[in-house]
Amino acid sequence: MAYLNRQNFSFPPDHGARIVSTILTDDALRADWAAELEEVRNTMLGLRDQLAAELRDLSGSDRFDFIRHHRGMFSRLGATPEQVQRLKTDAAIYMVGDSRLNIAGLNRDTVPVLARAIIDAGI
Repeated sequence: MAYLNRQNFSFPPDHGARIVSTILTDDALRADWAAELEEVRNTMLGLRDQLAAELRDLSGSDRFDFIRHHRGMFSRLGATPEQVQRLKTDAAIYMVGDSRLNIAGLNRDTVPVLARAIIDAGI
């Protein structure tokens, strides 16, 4: 077992790297990958826009418009640890204690639920 364990950690499999290499060196596969990546990027931008608009409507304020301008999978809401705990306790919404929100984990149906919970938590 020690030998097998050593082989596993000293010589990790390279099939993941080979898959990436195959995709990136084939023009058709690379084009498919780029199109899928663009779709994911546009979906996250749309979710950001939707969340910012929902929060604007519910709060009557533009204080959450920063979400629309962020890029990437995450945004910080600027909530206190107590407000984050309230989201967890009252609405079963989980995030890191510094209020980092996973935008990629949302969908069109969950955005209104999240927006309502954010407002109800007093954020």
